[in-house]
Amino acid sequence: MSSPAVVTVIVPGFDVAAWAGEALDSLRAQTLTGWEAVLVDDASTDETGTLFEAAAAADPRFRVIRQDRRRGLGAARNAGLASVTTPFVAFLDADDVLLPTALARTVQVLDESGSDFVAGAYTRLRPDGTGGYVAGAVQPWVSAATAPERRGLTIDEHPDATANVVAWSKVSRTAFWEHAGLGFPEGRLYEDQIVAQLMYARARRFDVIPDVIVQWRERADGSSITQHEERLDVLRDCLDAMDEGLRVLDGTDHPRAARARIGQMLRMDVPRLARIAASHPDDAYRRAVGAFARTLWEHPQAVRADVPADALPLLAAARLW
Repeated sequence: MSSPAVVTVIVPGFDVAAWAGEALDSLRAQTLTGWEAVLVDDASTDETGTLFEAAAAADPRFRVIRQDRRRGLGAARNAGLASVTTPFVAFLDADDVLLPTALARTVQVLDESGSDFVAGAYTRLRPDGTGGYVAGAVQPWVSAATAPERRGLTIDEHPDATANVVAWSKVSRTAFWEHAGLGFPEGRLYEDQIVAQLMYARARRFDVIPDVIVQWRERADGSSITQHEERLDVLRDCLDAMDEGLRVLDGTDHPRAARARIGQMLRMDVPRLARIAASHPDDAYRRAVGAFARTLWEHPQAVRADVPADALPLLAAARLW
């Protein structure tokens, strides 16, 4: 028998029937039984909606919201948020997997600390070449953001937390979203990056734990948005999200956090995008990456050594410098 719900998990999905079953099973497997899930079908054209409805028919902890037209991930998450009545709220994309103790661990931490939210670690699920997926290791920037366990932090005390920009790695007090005026941008990609920086900037206190709470799927069919950064429209949303997140830290006067975030982008994001730009057929792509790289390079908080030495030839090859 389930306990009364203390946390709501918002699960948006568009055409994710191939993976949604595993995501729903990961909720059913939670050691904390006092949860409910809002399944938001963003006008899917496959069997996603049918899977969601079947889950709700079999288990009253699942509720379904069906969008009458595709509105995007940000709008789907906002629709779920509007229906939350539990003290805590979490997010899970319908092609990802929640680890069994994720909700129990995060809710316990918040109960004990009184903080506004807790951020945990995550790993990637990558195709294994045989039709399955295998979980990778926790990446260094994720470890820097979440390990060791610390409670009652501010972003000035732990600026490396700014690398953890994904919505589904955090569990929050529901009241925090209202008090902090939070919501996801709609009609764009990478919608959780600016929300993450707003969370860090506006929280009274937050916690971090090194526990892996979710596995993030890299789809074998290549249909994830993050697998299409060679598209100019995807690139522009990516750059806008990083820029706006940095502006949050600048505008709320968190220079240590801004410095840390710039370093992360110079070490990881700029070199990755420069590799694409070096051989991209559209010169607008190169110009967009170049303008963003120069903005970071010229920022008052930039540390030039944060650009990896092996990335400089890439920047030169792409004529970004």
